Amino acid sequence: MSTENESEGKTTRITRKGQVTIPKELREEFGLEEGDELLWQKTEEGIRIRKTTRSAGRGMLVDDDVPAEKREEMAEEMETEIREKRQTEWTTE
Repeated sequence: MSTENESEGKTTRITRKGQVTIPKELREEFGLEEGDELLWQKTEEGIRIRKTTRSAGRGMLVDDDVPAEKREEMAEEMETEIREKRQTEWTTE
């Protein structure tokens, strides 16, 4: 459940397990999907939440001379494949 305040944005509640629901409008606007990783940062104003980047293939077993653009492309392909497998293999019937 979320409430809307035009000047302040959207509000949600924290569950007993510490979970929060990101309002659908914001998930759609920022391209947030199940399995995406969010970074929570402490700031002087409070908490800042942002989607993490794909880190240009950080941790992938590729040669050091592979350009960042190619690493990003490879990371996107892997992410797409993982999402597809989640939908087909992890779905319970």
